[in-house]
Amino acid sequence: MRFYQQAHAFYCGIDLHARTMYLCILNQAGDKVLHQEVAAEPAALLQALAPYRAGLVVACECMFAWYWLADLCAQENIPFVLGHALYLKAIHGGKAKNDRIDSEKIAVLLRGGALPQAYVYPKGLRETRDLLRRRMYLVHQRAEAITHIQNTNSQYNLPPFGQKLIYAKNRHTLKIAERFAEASVHKTITVDLGLIDRYDELIADVELYLERTVKIDDANTYYRLRSIPGVGKILALVLLYEIHDIRRFATVGQFVSYARLVRPGHESAGKKCGFGRKKIGNAHLRWAFAEAVNLLLRESEQAKKWIARREKKHGKGKALGILAAKLGRAVYWMLRREHAFDPKRFWQN
Repeated sequence: MRFYQQAHAFYCGIDLHARTMYLCILNQAGDKVLHQEVAAEPAALLQALAPYRAGLVVACECMFAWYWLADLCAQENIPFVLGHALYLKAIHGGKAKNDRIDSEKIAVLLRGGALPQAYVYPKGLRETRDLLRRRMYLVHQRAEAITHIQNTNSQYNLPPFGQKLIYAKNRHTLKIAERFAEASVHKTITVDLGLIDRYDELIADVELYLERTVKIDDANTYYRLRSIPGVGKILALVLLYEIHDIRRFATVGQFVSYARLVRPGHESAGKKCGFGRKKIGNAHLRWAFAEAVNLLLRESEQAKKWIARREKKHGKGKALGILAAKLGRAVYWMLRREHAFDPKRFWQN
Protein backbone atom coordinates (compact mmCIF):
# COMPACT_ATOMS: atom_id res chain seq x y z
CA MET A 1 0.00 0.00 0.00
CA ARG A 2 1.47 3.34 -1.09
CA PHE A 3 0.40 6.59 0.58
CA TYR A 4 0.52 10.13 -0.79
CA GLN A 5 2.51 12.13 1.76
CA GLN A 6 3.52 15.40 0.11
CA ALA A 7 2.65 18.68 1.84
CA HIS A 8 0.40 21.25 0.14
CA ALA A 9 -1.41 24.44 1.03
CA PHE A 10 -4.84 23.00 0.15
CA TYR A 11 -6.19 19.44 -0.05
CA CYS A 12 -9.24 18.73 -2.22
CA GLY A 13 -11.18 15.49 -1.80
CA ILE A 14 -13.71 14.73 -4.53
CA ASP A 15 -16.51 12.18 -4.35
CA LEU A 16 -16.92 11.75 -8.09
CA HIS A 17 -19.96 10.54 -10.02
CA ALA A 18 -20.92 10.55 -13.68
CA ARG A 19 -22.95 13.80 -13.55
CA THR A 20 -22.11 15.41 -10.20
CA MET A 21 -19.27 15.57 -7.70
CA TYR A 22 -18.92 16.70 -4.10
CA LEU A 23 -15.86 18.79 -3.23
CA CYS A 24 -14.21 19.22 0.16
CA ILE A 25 -11.15 21.46 0.42
CA LEU A 26 -9.06 21.63 3.61
CA ASN A 27 -6.24 24.04 4.38
CA GLN A 28 -3.01 23.06 6.10
CA ALA A 29 -4.63 23.50 9.53
CA GLY A 30 -7.42 21.11 8.61
CA ASP A 31 -10.15 23.76 8.36
CA LYS A 32 -12.80 23.35 5.67
CA VAL A 33 -12.65 26.23 3.22
CA LEU A 34 -15.06 24.72 0.69
CA HIS A 35 -17.62 21.92 0.95
CA GLN A 36 -20.19 21.82 -1.84
CA GLU A 37 -21.65 19.84 -4.74
CA VAL A 38 -20.95 20.92 -8.32
CA ALA A 39 -21.66 19.54 -11.78
CA ALA A 40 -19.13 17.02 -13.09
CA GLU A 41 -17.89 19.42 -15.75
CA PRO A 42 -14.42 20.94 -16.26
CA ALA A 43 -15.62 24.55 -16.21
CA ALA A 44 -17.62 24.10 -12.98
CA LEU A 45 -14.70 22.35 -11.26
CA LEU A 46 -12.11 24.95 -12.28
CA GLN A 47 -14.38 27.75 -11.13
CA ALA A 48 -14.81 26.14 -7.69
CA LEU A 49 -11.06 25.51 -7.34
CA ALA A 50 -9.93 28.92 -8.62
CA PRO A 51 -9.44 30.66 -5.21
CA TYR A 52 -7.28 27.75 -3.95
CA ARG A 53 -5.16 26.93 -7.00
CA ALA A 54 -1.87 27.95 -5.38
CA GLY A 55 -0.52 24.83 -3.64
CA LEU A 56 -3.61 22.69 -4.35
CA VAL A 57 -3.69 18.89 -4.66
CA VAL A 58 -6.78 16.99 -5.87
CA ALA A 59 -7.77 13.41 -5.01
CA CYS A 60 -10.68 11.15 -5.90
CA GLU A 61 -11.52 7.50 -5.52
CA CYS A 62 -10.69 5.15 -8.39
CA MET A 63 -14.04 4.64 -10.11
CA PHE A 64 -15.05 4.51 -13.78
CA ALA A 65 -15.31 8.30 -14.36
CA TRP A 66 -11.85 9.45 -13.24
CA TYR A 67 -10.16 9.71 -16.67
CA TRP A 68 -11.38 13.20 -17.54
CA LEU A 69 -10.54 14.52 -14.09
CA ALA A 70 -6.96 13.19 -14.24
CA ASP A 71 -6.50 14.62 -17.74
CA LEU A 72 -7.89 18.01 -16.68
CA CYS A 73 -5.55 18.19 -13.68
CA ALA A 74 -2.58 17.27 -15.88
CA GLN A 75 -3.59 19.97 -18.37
CA GLU A 76 -3.93 22.58 -15.60
CA ASN A 77 -0.76 21.47 -13.76
CA ILE A 78 -2.68 20.48 -10.63
CA PRO A 79 -1.22 17.51 -8.71
CA PHE A 80 -3.69 14.61 -8.90
CA VAL A 81 -3.92 11.55 -6.63
CA LEU A 82 -6.06 8.52 -7.41
CA GLY A 83 -7.29 6.72 -4.30
CA HIS A 84 -7.24 2.92 -4.33
CA ALA A 85 -10.88 1.84 -4.17
CA LEU A 86 -10.41 -1.41 -2.21
CA TYR A 87 -8.06 0.11 0.35
CA LEU A 88 -10.33 3.13 0.77
CA LYS A 89 -13.29 0.83 1.36
CA ALA A 90 -11.43 -0.72 4.27
CA ILE A 91 -10.32 2.63 5.69
CA HIS A 92 -13.32 4.94 5.49
CA GLY A 93 -16.14 2.51 6.16
CA GLY A 94 -18.48 4.16 8.63
CA LYS A 95 -21.93 4.09 10.14
CA ALA A 96 -23.20 6.89 7.91
CA LYS A 97 -22.24 7.31 4.26
CA ASN A 98 -23.08 9.95 1.67
CA ASP A 99 -21.28 12.12 -0.87
CA ARG A 100 -20.66 14.94 1.61
CA ILE A 101 -19.11 12.60 4.18
CA ASP A 102 -17.05 10.68 1.60
CA SER A 103 -15.53 13.82 0.05
CA GLU A 104 -14.46 15.03 3.51
CA LYS A 105 -12.92 11.67 4.39
CA ILE A 106 -10.90 11.65 1.16
CA ALA A 107 -9.66 15.18 1.92
CA VAL A 108 -8.77 14.24 5.53
CA LEU A 109 -6.87 11.12 4.42
CA LEU A 110 -5.05 13.16 1.76
CA ARG A 111 -4.02 15.85 4.25
CA GLY A 112 -2.94 13.27 6.83
CA GLY A 113 -0.73 11.36 4.39
CA ALA A 114 -2.92 8.26 4.74
CA LEU A 115 -4.59 8.16 1.29
CA PRO A 116 -3.73 4.84 -0.40
CA GLN A 117 -2.75 5.44 -4.01
CA ALA A 118 -3.73 3.70 -7.22
CA TYR A 119 -1.71 4.15 -10.42
CA VAL A 120 -2.79 7.03 -12.65
CA TYR A 121 -2.35 5.46 -16.07
CA PRO A 122 -1.33 8.26 -18.47
CA LYS A 123 -3.38 9.41 -21.41
CA GLY A 124 -2.27 7.95 -24.74
CA LEU A 125 -1.47 4.37 -23.82
CA ARG A 126 -4.48 4.17 -21.48
CA GLU A 127 -6.92 4.11 -24.40
CA THR A 128 -5.07 1.21 -26.04
CA ARG A 129 -5.07 -0.72 -22.77
CA ASP A 130 -8.84 -0.27 -22.52
CA LEU A 131 -9.29 -1.54 -26.09
CA LEU A 132 -7.22 -4.60 -25.18
CA ARG A 133 -9.50 -5.23 -22.21
CA ARG A 134 -12.52 -4.83 -24.50
CA ARG A 135 -11.07 -7.52 -26.74
CA MET A 136 -11.13 -9.84 -23.72
CA TYR A 137 -14.83 -9.09 -23.29
CA LEU A 138 -15.48 -10.03 -26.92
CA VAL A 139 -13.57 -13.29 -26.46
CA HIS A 140 -15.71 -14.11 -23.40
CA GLN A 141 -18.91 -13.39 -25.32
CA ARG A 142 -17.79 -15.67 -28.16
CA ALA A 143 -16.99 -18.42 -25.67
CA GLU A 144 -20.43 -18.00 -24.11
CA ALA A 145 -22.12 -18.49 -27.51
CA ILE A 146 -20.02 -21.59 -28.20
CA THR A 147 -20.87 -22.99 -24.77
CA HIS A 148 -24.58 -22.40 -25.41
CA ILE A 149 -24.38 -24.45 -28.62
CA GLN A 150 -22.62 -27.30 -26.79
CA ASN A 151 -25.16 -27.23 -23.95
CA THR A 152 -28.08 -27.28 -26.39
CA ASN A 153 -26.51 -30.23 -28.15
CA SER A 154 -26.36 -32.07 -24.80
CA GLN A 155 -29.96 -31.10 -23.94
CA TYR A 156 -31.22 -33.03 -26.95
CA ASN A 157 -28.80 -35.92 -26.38
CA LEU A 158 -27.16 -35.53 -29.77
CA PRO A 159 -23.71 -36.98 -30.57
CA PRO A 160 -20.69 -34.93 -29.46
CA PHE A 161 -19.23 -32.58 -32.06
CA GLY A 162 -15.78 -34.15 -31.89
CA GLN A 163 -14.11 -30.95 -33.13
CA LYS A 164 -13.44 -27.55 -31.56
CA LEU A 165 -16.18 -25.09 -32.47
CA ILE A 166 -13.89 -22.10 -32.06
CA TYR A 167 -12.57 -22.75 -35.59
CA ALA A 168 -14.82 -21.48 -38.40
CA LYS A 169 -13.83 -24.36 -40.68
CA ASN A 170 -15.03 -26.92 -38.12
CA ARG A 171 -18.34 -25.10 -37.63
CA HIS A 172 -18.94 -25.12 -41.37
CA THR A 173 -17.98 -28.79 -41.79
CA LEU A 174 -20.18 -29.99 -38.91
CA LYS A 175 -23.33 -28.23 -40.24
CA ILE A 176 -24.36 -27.58 -36.66
CA ALA A 177 -27.77 -25.98 -37.18
CA GLU A 178 -28.96 -28.92 -39.31
CA ARG A 179 -28.66 -31.21 -36.30
CA PHE A 180 -31.74 -29.66 -34.72
CA ALA A 181 -35.12 -30.50 -36.26
CA GLU A 182 -37.24 -28.19 -34.08
CA ALA A 183 -37.61 -24.84 -35.87
CA SER A 184 -37.12 -22.64 -32.79
CA VAL A 185 -34.03 -24.54 -31.66
CA HIS A 186 -32.66 -24.39 -35.22
CA LYS A 187 -33.16 -20.61 -35.18
CA THR A 188 -31.46 -20.27 -31.79
CA ILE A 189 -28.38 -22.14 -33.00
CA THR A 190 -28.33 -20.10 -36.21
CA VAL A 191 -28.32 -16.91 -34.13
CA ASP A 192 -25.45 -18.25 -31.99
CA LEU A 193 -23.44 -19.15 -35.08
CA GLY A 194 -24.03 -15.69 -36.55
CA LEU A 195 -22.82 -14.09 -33.33
CA ILE A 196 -19.69 -16.26 -33.27
CA ASP A 197 -18.86 -15.37 -36.89
CA ARG A 198 -19.28 -11.66 -36.13
CA TYR A 199 -17.21 -11.91 -32.96
CA ASP A 200 -14.46 -13.60 -35.01
CA GLU A 201 -14.42 -10.63 -37.39
CA LEU A 202 -14.37 -8.04 -34.58
CA ILE A 203 -11.67 -9.83 -32.59
CA ALA A 204 -9.45 -10.25 -35.66
CA ASP A 205 -9.86 -6.55 -36.51
CA VAL A 206 -9.04 -5.44 -32.95
CA GLU A 207 -6.00 -7.72 -32.76
CA LEU A 208 -4.65 -6.37 -36.05
CA TYR A 209 -5.10 -2.80 -34.80
CA LEU A 210 -3.38 -3.60 -31.48
CA GLU A 211 -0.45 -5.31 -33.17
CA ARG A 212 0.11 -2.28 -35.38
CA THR A 213 -0.29 0.16 -32.49
CA VAL A 214 2.17 -1.57 -30.15
CA LYS A 215 4.90 -1.32 -32.78
CA ILE A 216 4.52 2.45 -32.54
CA ASP A 217 4.10 2.62 -28.75
CA ASP A 218 6.90 0.28 -27.63
CA ALA A 219 8.09 -2.30 -30.16
CA ASN A 220 11.25 -3.19 -28.22
CA THR A 221 9.40 -4.21 -25.05
CA TYR A 222 6.80 -6.09 -27.11
CA TYR A 223 9.40 -8.28 -28.84
CA ARG A 224 11.35 -8.64 -25.61
CA LEU A 225 8.26 -10.16 -23.97
CA ARG A 226 7.67 -12.42 -26.96
CA SER A 227 11.11 -13.95 -26.39
CA ILE A 228 9.57 -15.89 -23.47
CA PRO A 229 8.71 -19.42 -24.71
CA GLY A 230 4.95 -19.74 -25.21
CA VAL A 231 4.20 -16.00 -24.96
CA GLY A 232 2.47 -14.96 -28.18
CA LYS A 233 1.18 -11.63 -29.39
CA ILE A 234 -1.86 -11.41 -27.09
CA LEU A 235 -0.04 -12.28 -23.85
CA ALA A 236 2.78 -9.91 -24.79
CA LEU A 237 0.24 -7.13 -25.41
CA VAL A 238 -1.48 -7.76 -22.07
CA LEU A 239 1.81 -7.76 -20.15
CA LEU A 240 3.06 -4.61 -21.88
CA TYR A 241 -0.06 -2.48 -21.52
CA GLU A 242 -1.03 -3.66 -18.03
CA ILE A 243 2.49 -3.07 -16.65
CA HIS A 244 3.08 0.13 -18.66
CA ASP A 245 6.20 1.37 -16.85
CA ILE A 246 8.10 -1.21 -14.81
CA ARG A 247 9.92 1.59 -12.97
CA ARG A 248 6.77 2.39 -11.03
CA PHE A 249 7.58 -0.74 -8.98
CA ALA A 250 10.57 -0.02 -6.75
CA THR A 251 11.16 -3.71 -5.99
CA VAL A 252 10.42 -7.05 -7.61
CA GLY A 253 8.30 -7.91 -4.56
CA GLN A 254 5.98 -4.98 -5.26
CA PHE A 255 5.54 -6.16 -8.84
CA VAL A 256 4.70 -9.81 -8.09
CA SER A 257 2.29 -8.60 -5.40
CA TYR A 258 0.59 -6.26 -7.89
CA ALA A 259 0.31 -9.15 -10.36
CA ARG A 260 -1.36 -11.31 -7.66
CA LEU A 261 1.42 -13.89 -7.84
CA VAL A 262 2.07 -14.05 -4.08
CA ARG A 263 -0.19 -14.35 -1.05
CA PRO A 264 0.74 -11.72 1.56
CA GLY A 265 0.48 -13.05 5.09
CA HIS A 266 -1.13 -11.49 8.16
CA GLU A 267 0.66 -11.60 11.50
CA SER A 268 -0.16 -10.39 14.98
CA ALA A 269 1.97 -10.77 18.12
CA GLY A 270 4.34 -13.02 16.17
CA LYS A 271 1.56 -15.41 15.15
CA LYS A 272 0.30 -16.03 11.64
CA CYS A 273 -3.39 -15.23 11.24
CA GLY A 274 -4.31 -15.82 7.62
CA PHE A 275 -3.57 -14.12 4.33
CA GLY A 276 -4.30 -10.80 2.66
CA ARG A 277 -7.10 -10.13 0.19
CA LYS A 278 -6.72 -12.00 -3.10
CA LYS A 279 -8.50 -9.38 -5.20
CA ILE A 280 -6.09 -6.51 -4.54
CA GLY A 281 -3.86 -6.24 -7.60
CA ASN A 282 -4.20 -6.55 -11.35
CA ALA A 283 -6.50 -9.41 -12.44
CA HIS A 284 -5.40 -9.10 -16.07
CA LEU A 285 -1.75 -9.65 -15.17
CA ARG A 286 -2.71 -12.62 -12.98
CA TRP A 287 -4.53 -14.17 -15.93
CA ALA A 288 -1.63 -13.45 -18.31
CA PHE A 289 0.96 -15.11 -16.08
CA ALA A 290 -1.28 -18.14 -15.49
CA GLU A 291 -1.69 -18.56 -19.25
CA ALA A 292 2.02 -17.97 -19.85
CA VAL A 293 2.99 -20.70 -17.39
CA ASN A 294 0.74 -23.28 -19.06
CA LEU A 295 2.07 -22.37 -22.50
CA LEU A 296 5.64 -22.47 -21.17
CA LEU A 297 5.02 -26.05 -20.05
CA ARG A 298 3.98 -26.95 -23.59
CA GLU A 299 7.05 -25.36 -25.15
CA SER A 300 9.85 -26.25 -22.72
CA GLU A 301 11.12 -29.66 -21.64
CA GLN A 302 13.02 -27.95 -18.81
CA ALA A 303 9.73 -26.51 -17.55
CA LYS A 304 8.14 -29.98 -17.51
CA LYS A 305 11.03 -31.41 -15.48
CA TRP A 306 11.01 -28.42 -13.10
CA ILE A 307 7.27 -28.64 -12.45
CA ALA A 308 7.41 -32.42 -11.97
CA ARG A 309 9.92 -32.00 -9.12
CA ARG A 310 7.83 -29.28 -7.44
CA GLU A 311 4.59 -31.27 -7.80
CA LYS A 312 5.97 -34.06 -5.62
CA LYS A 313 6.52 -31.61 -2.77
CA HIS A 314 3.73 -29.04 -3.19
CA GLY A 315 1.06 -30.54 -5.46
CA LYS A 316 0.19 -29.39 -8.98
CA GLY A 317 -1.73 -26.18 -8.12
CA LYS A 318 0.90 -24.72 -5.83
CA ALA A 319 3.71 -25.78 -8.17
CA LEU A 320 2.09 -23.82 -11.00
CA GLY A 321 1.73 -20.82 -8.68
CA ILE A 322 5.42 -20.99 -7.76
CA LEU A 323 6.37 -21.13 -11.44
CA ALA A 324 4.08 -18.15 -12.21
CA ALA A 325 5.78 -16.10 -9.47
CA LYS A 326 9.18 -17.14 -10.81
CA LEU A 327 8.17 -16.02 -14.29
CA GLY A 328 6.83 -12.75 -12.87
CA ARG A 329 10.20 -12.01 -11.26
CA ALA A 330 11.94 -12.83 -14.55
CA VAL A 331 9.67 -10.42 -16.46
CA TYR A 332 10.40 -7.69 -13.91
CA TRP A 333 14.16 -7.97 -14.39
CA MET A 334 13.84 -8.38 -18.16
CA LEU A 335 12.05 -5.05 -18.38
CA ARG A 336 14.25 -3.28 -15.81
CA ARG A 337 17.47 -4.41 -17.52
CA GLU A 338 16.04 -4.31 -21.05
CA HIS A 339 17.15 -7.75 -22.17
CA ALA A 340 15.43 -10.77 -23.69
CA PHE A 341 14.41 -13.93 -21.84
CA ASP A 342 17.43 -16.04 -20.84
CA PRO A 343 16.42 -19.74 -20.38
CA LYS A 344 19.78 -20.69 -18.85
CA ARG A 345 19.54 -18.04 -16.17
CA PHE A 346 15.83 -18.68 -15.58
CA TRP A 347 16.25 -22.39 -14.84
CA GLN A 348 19.52 -22.28 -12.91
CA ASN A 349 17.78 -21.33 -9.62
